[in-house]
Amino acid sequence: MQVDPRSTRFSAAITTLILALVLLTGNAWLLLAQGVVFALGVAGVSPYGSIFRRLVRPRLGPPAQMEDAAPPRFAQGVGLVFALVGVIGFTAQITPLALGATAAALLAAFLNAAFGFCLGCEMYLIVRRLMPAATR
Repeated sequence: MQVDPRSTRFSAAITTLILALVLLTGNAWLLLAQGVVFALGVAGVSPYGSIFRRLVRPRLGPPAQMEDAAPPRFAQGVGLVFALVGVIGFTAQITPLALGATAAALLAAFLNAAFGFCLGCEMYLIVRRLMPAATR
């Protein structure tokens, strides 16, 4: 499956805003909601991607290129792990854990939104290179 790379940057921009709000407010429910969005992204049904496809892409025209969906889906899984760790931190009142996990996810989302550098996608490529060929 292929995805429009502009869609992943659009999604990362919304994620950046949501995670910044979580850090400003300490709202665990908002972080949990973002975790659900990450889980939907892993499943290939990102609500932010749907917004992009329906409202933004028609105004931009077709992309110059498409990219493999596997690395962004992996990145969504990484984001999900950080969101869940953050929610656990907020719930257990371990503030450094909550804020650290949220800040790490925010940094990754910001790098993608601002610079097109998908940290989770790069992790995916490293994992693929390190895996023995027989397990692929």
